[in-house]
Amino acid sequence: MKKIIIATFITSGLLFFSSCKKELDYKPTGLLSSADLAAPTPSQVEGLVTAAYAAIGNGDMIGPIYSDWAYGSVRSDDAYKGGGGTGDVGEIDAMEHYNLVTPTIDAFIFRTWKNLFKSIGRANVALRAVNSLADADYPQKKTRQAELRFLRAHSYFIMKKLYKNIPIFDETASGDDILKVANDLDNDASWNKIADDFQFAIDNLPETQPELARANKHAAEAYLAKVRLYQAYKQDATHHVTSIDQPLLQQVVTLTQAVISSGKYALSADIANNFLPETENGPESVFAIQFSINDGTTSGRLNYEDGLNYPHGAPQYGCCGFHASSQNMVNAFTTDANGLPNFETFNNSIADLNTATVDVRIDHTVGIEGHPYKYNNALPFSNSWVRDAGVYGNFHTMRNQQLASSSSYFKNGPFMGVAKNYDIIRYDDVLLMQAEAYIQLGQQDKALPLINQIRARAAASTGRLKKADGTFASHYNVGQYSAAGWTKDYAFKALQWERRLEFATEGSRFFDLVRWGIAEPTLNAYINIEKVRRTFLATAKFTAGRDEYLPIPQSEITFTNGLYKQNPGY
Repeated sequence: MKKIIIATFITSGLLFFSSCKKELDYKPTGLLSSADLAAPTPSQVEGLVTAAYAAIGNGDMIGPIYSDWAYGSVRSDDAYKGGGGTGDVGEIDAMEHYNLVTPTIDAFIFRTWKNLFKSIGRANVALRAVNSLADADYPQKKTRQAELRFLRAHSYFIMKKLYKNIPIFDETASGDDILKVANDLDNDASWNKIADDFQFAIDNLPETQPELARANKHAAEAYLAKVRLYQAYKQDATHHVTSIDQPLLQQVVTLTQAVISSGKYALSADIANNFLPETENGPESVFAIQFSINDGTTSGRLNYEDGLNYPHGAPQYGCCGFHASSQNMVNAFTTDANGLPNFETFNNSIADLNTATVDVRIDHTVGIEGHPYKYNNALPFSNSWVRDAGVYGNFHTMRNQQLASSSSYFKNGPFMGVAKNYDIIRYDDVLLMQAEAYIQLGQQDKALPLINQIRARAAASTGRLKKADGTFASHYNVGQYSAAGWTKDYAFKALQWERRLEFATEGSRFFDLVRWGIAEPTLNAYINIEKVRRTFLATAKFTAGRDEYLPIPQSEITFTNGLYKQNPGY
């Protein structure tokens, strides 16, 4: 969260103004005309770069581009939609049922598509402007080119994991050229195009930037590692994982090691630090979208993508009760006598949280009756705050929410926005990406200390969790994995579990399941049990070869006269 005054806002495309009234025939301050873009000054180019950074945070509640609570959490076994029944924002209910052929869903997924291409468009406009300047006139030229290609690659990566088959073009493409770019590029070829941008960023970014918001060399290394990790799981045309590419996994190891050995990042002492504005941009944040409040504007530049996800009946909120933690995920936090996950038996029954031992991270993630809400022991979570317990149960989400008393919080009508920065890549992710690569390379012994490092931090993250009487609401027990019995298969199961708990409700779960090729068996097994507990899921079914990705928006297929091809199964 930044408290700064932004003097100008630069648009990403050509601006057209009506001249039908004399008083409207003017050029607003901070906007560039087509003539400006033809011969921009260095200061105007700096504004365009700033606008490109802003664009990656310009999503909205029904066109999200950074918060994956709907696309990656509700579509997984981590959470239910929540809200006021199944018809409340029914598009997300359709996602939860894997019913993405309903007429209304196109508006939702098209809005995300459009918002991501707006971001890509801003990066390309800025790149054309940067490229037009001579090195002597613009000493930051190479660095800004690298930053913009990083930002472009970020947006393409989000599109790739959501839609898979996407059109990819760069700043050299004209408007006419773009209309000729199909979405049928080979899967590896499209991953490589995204990787090329990140590699350029690695080669041309400094290790440290003067402003925290800017991408640096290590952020690019971490992001390229993520691209190569996704690419390593080879998929056929119907999304089945057919093999795992060992050389790509080795690249993941090399890239993540560069980040680790830089010495610039570390796990925060308490995982809570990742979810509070007072401790943002800390040692664990590798790259984050920056938000602001008290910046000279009416309400600040806020994250509204998570604005539906506050407890409905809680004091000072009043809306909207979405993103309810699933019983399956709550059960997944339970531990055995050694403090390890109950891999095989965790979901055999509904966990009794009054007696079960649990992973500490449950109280950083789930709103539970009587437990401090968002680290405020004077404000225990109450089941009375739940909007529709009869449909979605009593658990709620908490990680990306802030207290109404937080200096980062702003209520705009019925909706909530916060100026807490949004981490795109954290150091915990870097460690677990490296651990996953080691395991799949058959070097699972090297993954053991990485996973245990994450677990040790989790076990130590109790400082903010005490109730008003000084006791804990839960019985914590987080143990370390032993080298004994640490086979490749067991290590991979531990890694999968660790990723679920470490990033619970942050939206990565669904995409992890797809990457590993286990989405269908995992999610249908989840539904078969969960629909007995939550009858609204009675008709839900995941269909392999279709539901791993969103459909290409039908409006885009129509607009391109069929140039874009629909994803399989839709």
